[in-house]
Amino acid sequence: MAIKAKKLQPAKTQAIADVKGLLEGANDYIFTEYRGLTVEQISALRAQLRAKGASYKVVKNNFARIAFDELKKGDVANYLVGPTAVALSGEEANGIAKILFDFAKETPALVIKGALIDGEIYDAAKIEAFSKLPGRLELISMFMSALQATTSKLARTLQAVADKKAEA
Repeated sequence: MAIKAKKLQPAKTQAIADVKGLLEGANDYIFTEYRGLTVEQISALRAQLRAKGASYKVVKNNFARIAFDELKKGDVANYLVGPTAVALSGEEANGIAKILFDFAKETPALVIKGALIDGEIYDAAKIEAFSKLPGRLELISMFMSALQATTSKLARTLQAVADKKAEA
């Protein structure tokens, strides 16, 4: 549970509102620890995530806990410990997770703690397995190619039957 002060300070309530606004704009959240990363490394990671339509924000843990509680997104307090940055994704969380794990292989200082995807909390092992699955667009293309293959096979079979009847 987040620590709430007895006396509300306008700067802190504004900071919580800012974090809440940031979190409302995303559907999926991947929590990471960025301790040990240089500014250049974080900038490179942000650029890769931005290319996929995601953002990477460093959050103050207590403000984020309060914002998640107010938004009723889920209990993610276990992931909001230590220096935390959140990868915010509107869609294609799979691709975002893949980018983070690829970056973590190159830069071991980046640690993926867990995620909140479609309202379900994922631990580090589960989000790693999720990152290895094909993305939404890849699945659609696989489905369409399978559909096209069966349709073209049916058309060739019907043509062969018509050709046999024409010969006879």
